[in-house]
Amino acid sequence: MSEVIQIFVWSLGDAKTTLEELREHLPDAVPPDAWISNDAAERFGLISYGYTPPADVERVRDLIGKDPEVAEEFDVEEP
Repeated sequence: MSEVIQIFVWSLGDAKTTLEELREHLPDAVPPDAWISNDAAERFGLISYGYTPPADVERVRDLIGKDPEVAEEFDVEEP
């Protein structure tokens, strides 16, 4: 079975919170998962390894007030 990466990205331009406020309430990501951000573009996200989205996606969705604009799953390619 191949490994899977899930990517979730939110645009915060019309969100009910700012990136700064979100960072204050952000749960710790369990490695190798990682939170990602782009301040200039007001975008925030999560890279998650595995088939099941972590519960943190629900928590962050509630903080932001909407579903992610991007929620995609990719197979990890082995060389």
